[in-house]
Amino acid sequence: MSKNVIQVRDLTKMYKLYDKPSDRFREALGLSRKKRYKEHYALKGLSFDVEEGECIGIIGVNGSGKSTILKIITGVLQPTSGSIRVDGRISALLELGAGFNMEYTGLENIFLNGTMIGFSEDEIRSRLDDILKFADIGDFINQPVKTYSSGMFVRLAFAVAINIDPEILIVDEALSVGDVFFQAKCFHKFEEFKKQGKTILIVSHDLSSIAKYCDRVLLLHHGELLDQGSPKKMVDTYKQLLVKQDPAVQGEGGSPDSVREEAPPAGNWEEGFGWNPDTLEYGEKQASILGFTVIDENGRNTNLIEKGTDFSIKIKVRFNEDIEEPIVAYTFKNIRGTEITGTNTAFEKVPIDCAGAGRECIVTFRQNMNLQGGEYLLSFGCTGFRDGEFVVFHRLYDACNVTVVARKNTVGFYDMFSEVTVEEV
Repeated sequence: MSKNVIQVRDLTKMYKLYDKPSDRFREALGLSRKKRYKEHYALKGLSFDVEEGECIGIIGVNGSGKSTILKIITGVLQPTSGSIRVDGRISALLELGAGFNMEYTGLENIFLNGTMIGFSEDEIRSRLDDILKFADIGDFINQPVKTYSSGMFVRLAFAVAINIDPEILIVDEALSVGDVFFQAKCFHKFEEFKKQGKTILIVSHDLSSIAKYCDRVLLLHHGELLDQGSPKKMVDTYKQLLVKQDPAVQGEGGSPDSVREEAPPAGNWEEGFGWNPDTLEYGEKQASILGFTVIDENGRNTNLIEKGTDFSIKIKVRFNEDIEEPIVAYTFKNIRGTEITGTNTAFEKVPIDCAGAGRECIVTFRQNMNLQGGEYLLSFGCTGFRDGEFVVFHRLYDACNVTVVARKNTVGFYDMFSEVTVEEV
């Protein structure tokens, strides 16, 4: 029979926000009968249980209360009201350098952290080799941690947290600064923990990791538990929150079929879609890109696409003069600026016959998302030829980001989606 190792009941955390420091001072001394603060609720009536051995992800837009609930669970913060019960030894990695003395060496901080958790010096020494091996920071272990890079910092902090034999491990975004090999090693350790029946709570914006490793996901919104359930369902709901859509309402069109058959209505089809305000724009403007959007398999405008699903890219163009054989294109780049893939109407042999002066058209590219999970930048262009010379009418570089959510990543930029069979011979 499973048991709950964490029980949260009607938890509320309220902060008093003062306009001036003097208002806080006057209230502390009891010199004012008037309320001089505004109430900000980081958490409002939050309740949930965590079973032993579960790997729970907590997601939500910024300011939803994710880090606050972890700090209350670990005892860093006290709730305004409500109750919480924890049954088990907790090891937490809440933020970079939390619990570290910047003047101490890495080695001294290992003993400091271990002592704070409740280990004796001999118990810490018995785990020291495992900690040093996992951190893998070499001679820097004998240098003050104030000289560490962010990557070295998190390697040591995570090595301490994960090698002290916790029953409950809590991680808040700390892995985002580690390199890919270190993150792989950490998640391998997570798998070991799960097999040992230990409990893990993760707060992260890395939705691929949430989808891959978590058994259940809690979705917080404005300090409340909006929903909980399978990673896929919660990530889908989170995608709607990101574009400020009501999760209870289907996206424009309502179904994948309607996306394939109809262009979104003019005037509101990009609504809620995230654009880059620092887009690089140039061109001679014989044609203008009026708008663009990405639409997922459920017909929603969104910057998040699940790997292996169908999606559409729509580009709206106005022709300011008569143009023969214009070309409309899109390109995916990684965050380092390397072009990964892309296509255009010329490559696809789709002519644009509505390119007369004053006319508008919507070009739709439909495809399956084969890119690996991660962050990408999407660029758009309308080009063509005039008197045999290539001309850029309008280009938008890095116009928006697209996050690909994946439960499985392979090697390189994209997935071959191989079908594998094994036969004994």
